Amino acid sequence: MTTDNERYARHYSLRDFGVEGQKKLLEARVLVIGAGGLGCPVLQYLAAAGTGTLGIIDHDAVSLSNLQRQTLYTTDDIGFLKVECAAERLRKLNPEISIITYPVELTSGNAWEMIAGYDMVVDCTDNFSSRYLINDACVLLDKPLIFGAVYRYEGQVAVFNVTGDSSSKLNYRHLFPEPPAPDEIPDCNEAGVLGVLPGMIGMMQANEVIKLITGIGKVLRGKLMTFSMLTYDSFTVDITDEKPVSHLIPEDRQELKKTDYSLICSFSTHGIEELDPAEFYKRISEEKSLIIDVREEGESPAADFPHQSVPLSRLTESLSKFNQENIILFCQSGKRSLKAAGILMHHFGPEKKISHLRNGIQALQNISL
Repeated sequence: MTTDNERYARHYSLRDFGVEGQKKLLEARVLVIGAGGLGCPVLQYLAAAGTGTLGIIDHDAVSLSNLQRQTLYTTDDIGFLKVECAAERLRKLNPEISIITYPVELTSGNAWEMIAGYDMVVDCTDNFSSRYLINDACVLLDKPLIFGAVYRYEGQVAVFNVTGDSSSKLNYRHLFPEPPAPDEIPDCNEAGVLGVLPGMIGMMQANEVIKLITGIGKVLRGKLMTFSMLTYDSFTVDITDEKPVSHLIPEDRQELKKTDYSLICSFSTHGIEELDPAEFYKRISEEKSLIIDVREEGESPAADFPHQSVPLSRLTESLSKFNQENIILFCQSGKRSLKAAGILMHHFGPEKKISHLRNGIQALQNISL
C-alpha cells in the first residue's frame, strides 16, 4: 500500500494527523461484525479513510426492509449476501485496501479465531447474545471494542477494553453486567428505527476507530454517549468498575467455546441467590436440598459432599431430575452454575428456591470447617 497519492490529501493536511496518522490507518486491521444499519457507514468511512485491512462478518442476505437504512445496498442486491455486496462496493470506493469477508454467523465456536487476527473490533450487531459474546472474546483476547447500538430515535456509542485514566479496562459488562430478560427489550423489528439514525451512530463508531488508531483526540473509553435524533440532545455518562464482572466472563478460550450465548440471553439470572463458601456448607448440611454439579464429567477437584452430576450441556434435557424445592448448583468457578440457575429459574419460576455457589468449588479449597 502507498501513502504517496492524492486520495488522502485532506488527511495529510490535518494538523496532528498528517502522513504518520495515515500510515497508522493503512497498517491497521479492523474487524467489523455486522454489515447492517451500523456496519454500512462504519465500513464506508473506514474504507474511504484508508484503513488497511477491513474484515466483515455477516451471514445475512440483503432484504427489501434493509434498504431504508443500509445504504451500501441497492434493490438489485436483494437475496445476495451482505458481505459480498459490501465488499464489491468498498473495493470500488478504495481499491488500495484489503477487504476480507466472512459470510458466517459469529459463534462462541469461531469467535476466538476470527477476532484474534485483528487490532480492534467494531460491534455493529443488533442482538444481546452477539454483544456479550463479542465483549467476552475481546476481553479474553485484549482487543479494543467500539460499541454502537440504536433503538427507535436514539443511539449509543462507547469504547471498551481500552486503558483509561484509572488504568482499568472497562468492558460492556461494566455497563450491563447481564443480559436483560427476553421480554424487556423489543428488537428493531418490533420497535422500529429511524433510517438515518444508524448512519449517524455508525459514523461516530468509525470516528472512534480512527481516533483510537491514530491517537488524535479523546476516545469514549469508560464513557457511554447517547444521542437523540429527535432533539439533537446528547449526554455522556461515566462507566465505573464499582462492581466486579470478571466472574461473568469465561476464564479462557475453551470455556468461551462451551458457552451458549443464545441460551444465556434467553434467560434472566436476576433474583438468583449467590452463596459464599460458609453459607454453602451451612445450606447443604441444614436443608433438604438437591445439590447439583453442572461441570462436565471428570473435572477436578471432586466434590466431597453428597451431590448429583448434571452437566450444563445436558441441563435442559434433565429437568425432570429437579424434583426438590431447594436446588443448589455449583461448578468450577461459579460461571456455569449461574447460567444453569438462570435456566432453572426460567423453567420452574418461583415454585423452587434456586441458588448457586459463588466462585465455584475452587472457592472451597481454602475453607476450614
